[in-house]
Amino acid sequence: MVAKLWSGGDNRGVEKDPLSFYAKTEPPKIRGRFVPGALVIVTLCNPREKFWGMMFVLAPEGLSLSGIELASFEDFVVIVKDGEPFTPAVVFFPMHRIERIELDLPNGSLPSLSQRFLAKTGLQPAKLLAQGGVDTPSSGDPGNGGSTRRSGEEPA
Repeated sequence: MVAKLWSGGDNRGVEKDPLSFYAKTEPPKIRGRFVPGALVIVTLCNPREKFWGMMFVLAPEGLSLSGIELASFEDFVVIVKDGEPFTPAVVFFPMHRIERIELDLPNGSLPSLSQRFLAKTGLQPAKLLAQGGVDTPSSGDPGNGGSTRRSGEEPA
């Protein structure tokens, strides 16, 4: 004997549109902290490296950022403090090389790298990393071939 189905179906408590549940819930109000412009420390594998810098894009394919190798941090601070020209690396790391991404935040009484940079140079690291540490091309000079000059460098 086959049971006769009730005219409303066998799942009377389930709404007809299964996605209607998601329409009723509000998206989370908390914004991610790993956003473009965030200062981060990236640990890479194969070969093992660490980079400090400002995120441009974090995507499933990988991470692009403007920054320096962490081992060069103190040298970078001295270069900036002395007013010498510099160019932070603008790099892309494929996701398979990324082991860890940390926000550059203070840890207890230890200042973050960006706080240390600010204290030693008096400059905001995000501004320097965002502009890439270079001047914009001089549009009035047709002979420069569109090249950029480093800060403090004389034209050729």
